[in-house]
Amino acid sequence: MSASDVTTLLQQWSAGDGSALDRLLPLVYEDLRRLAHARMRREGGDRTLQTTALVHEAFLRLAGQNDPSLQHRGEFFHLAARLMRRILVDNARRRFSGKRGGGQEDVAFDEAFMAPEEKMQEWLEVNEALEKFAVLDVQRAMIVELRYFAGFSIEEIAELMEVSPATVKRDWTVARCWLKKNMGGAKHARGILGPGQ
Repeated sequence: MSASDVTTLLQQWSAGDGSALDRLLPLVYEDLRRLAHARMRREGGDRTLQTTALVHEAFLRLAGQNDPSLQHRGEFFHLAARLMRRILVDNARRRFSGKRGGGQEDVAFDEAFMAPEEKMQEWLEVNEALEKFAVLDVQRAMIVELRYFAGFSIEEIAELMEVSPATVKRDWTVARCWLKKNMGGAKHARGILGPGQ
């Protein structure tokens, strides 16, 4: 797959050609699978099922985008990372709302996204802090989304954002510091965004 092939198909999809997405997805499927696997490998459980379910759910949500307005590969993978983040966070929210009950209808939870309760709580806490951070610094928030929720490496993010790895590493460090500080009392704050993330 060449970056120019992906860019051409993204531009066609953005211009309203729905069939371009059908031609694009096979080109990026393995990349999305690898990213989803990187994201899920730390979560335990049936990783193959989790990875496949995450990629397929991301595909469904990509296909449902009304106005993708994507012009290059980096924008596409950022959208995919954002969708993966939403999938994980939405499933964690459903899990916790179903546990609270309180007269609410029991929510069916997709077993494919089952992760330890502590990990799902972590997703929710990082998501909440990241929403606040994005208001202050869109680019660094994007790096967190790509790194933490989609599992991209520093080098991959640099390529997608067309900046140097040193810039991404510096911005990742700044973003992690802000998030850790602003997650305050969250018991996950110290460990979740460490060097291995």
